[in-house]
Amino acid sequence: MRATTRRLLLADAEPPSPQDLETLTLRLRGYMMLAIPVVETAALSWPKDDIPRACALACIGEARMRLRLEPGGNLPAGIRHAQRLARSVNALCDHYQTVGCEHR
Repeated sequence: MRATTRRLLLADAEPPSPQDLETLTLRLRGYMMLAIPVVETAALSWPKDDIPRACALACIGEARMRLRLEPGGNLPAGIRHAQRLARSVNALCDHYQTVGCEHR
């Protein structure tokens, strides 16, 4: 997951072609659809007043909102959309490490 996000988020990353962008966007959406329920289940098992739980649930809400958004009609807008998805994937990975299996 993180390797895919690096393709879009590294400062010196080469912009993807339209075909690669479509593939990356679909892959990122798939990662989010897989990660959201896993992170949510782990976060909900933590105490209600736990800060990592609240942060993870906020991240999940933002990721769900981003999944509902459509990419723009041109390549730069599509890249910005994919970068936002990539940041959500990274955040979900971070929260998985915080509230997921590693801390059980």
